[in-house]
Amino acid sequence: MRITKIVGIALLMCVLNASAVYATESSTAETTTAETDAQKSAEPATEATESSEKQEESETTEDKSFVVCIDAGHQQKGDSKTEAIAPDSPHKKARVSSGTEGVGTKKAEYVVNLEAAMILKELLEAENITVVMTRETHDVNISNAERAEISNKANANITVRLHCDSISNSSKTGATILVPSDTNQNTKAIYEDSHAFAELLKCTLADKGVKVNGIFKREDMTGFNWSRVPVVVLEMGFMSNWNEDQMLSNPAYQKKLMEAVVEAVKGYRDSR
Repeated sequence: MRITKIVGIALLMCVLNASAVYATESSTAETTTAETDAQKSAEPATEATESSEKQEESETTEDKSFVVCIDAGHQQKGDSKTEAIAPDSPHKKARVSSGTEGVGTKKAEYVVNLEAAMILKELLEAENITVVMTRETHDVNISNAERAEISNKANANITVRLHCDSISNSSKTGATILVPSDTNQNTKAIYEDSHAFAELLKCTLADKGVKVNGIFKREDMTGFNWSRVPVVVLEMGFMSNWNEDQMLSNPAYQKKLMEAVVEAVKGYRDSR
């Protein structure tokens, strides 16, 4: 039932700007309350003030109890040592790579990822949402499984992993959203919540005018397979495309993308 509600919100966000919906609902509620109060005997102003303060305190506490883990993908130096791609799996992959780089800017992906991650952190904290970061510097060595474990230990409500794409086809553009598989035994339990958040994110990105190539399931990603909490990867765009490479290094565009993530987080949180 809750998943249906989240998907319903996602569809609504595709049609209307989420903030406008919330503002309209708030305005309607205030008008209704005013009309009702006018029909009743006036209550002491101090009681109304105390009630308002308690409500604000309750909302702040509720926001703080919602945890978002942000993983800025890759790091300055890759680690070719291997780790199992899933618990009890005989298959192994490199612990972590340094990622790609811009075709024009020559800027490393791990730098762009962290720039966006720090913007997202600031925006979420401004909403009184608790943020856990897997890294805040480039000179680290944290494997994909270890990043998932950071999310697990934080009991994150949602984990957002930020990456950039790169392929040989330089004309390819747009954001892509990856989610865990619904058939993999390691991720079946987190698939529905992960996919529900992805649907919200797809809509909020589209509302910002960002091209979204779609939502794709992956069962070969170590960071997914070790996760016990809902998680998505947002591939923010293609560094192999000249124009998009420039955009991904632009702080204003990074903020635009991260604002869409924040709207998705708020919609997901409010549906719980």
